[in-house]
Amino acid sequence: MKICIFCGSASGVNPKHITASQDLMKIFAAKKIDLVYGGAAIGVMGELANNLMSLGGNVYGVIPQRLMKKEVAHAGLTKIHVVSDMHERKKMMYDISDGFLIYPGGLGTMDELFEIMTWRQLGYHSKPIALYNSDGYYDPLIQFIDHAVKEGFVSPAHRELLFVSDSLTEVMNYFEEKTK
Repeated sequence: MKICIFCGSASGVNPKHITASQDLMKIFAAKKIDLVYGGAAIGVMGELANNLMSLGGNVYGVIPQRLMKKEVAHAGLTKIHVVSDMHERKKMMYDISDGFLIYPGGLGTMDELFEIMTWRQLGYHSKPIALYNSDGYYDPLIQFIDHAVKEGFVSPAHRELLFVSDSLTEVMNYFEEKTK
């Protein structure tokens, strides 16, 4: 199984996110899950890749040519795909993954979350999407999505497309159940 993780190219200020990423990669290694991610050697992205590789796991990066220097592309991955732009990056990540895990990140992560949910809503894929709410990071976003449901802009059925948990075990059980 290949799980795509959308996450930050920064490390953030809360060390719990980095600690949880180490725990998550131990789970990936134990279950022989491959990581697909944005290809950077820095931030949460780099932490995830380095941790899984140190445990013998496979890591596939997808990075636009323009960001090769800006994000400091990771040189030691199982495979790195260099693509022309962000649209091609997201499309390739979607194509080679069996599911999508949203981890703490910034605007790019939000873009990826909403695009993958929209693609699922429109029927372009049926792959599972989970949001890991590390230390309450996504509480305001979850409240906003629920508000959009209440206001009638997001249907309850489409809200259900996003599994949310603050437990790595629950998130991984969700992926195992949905990718059988």
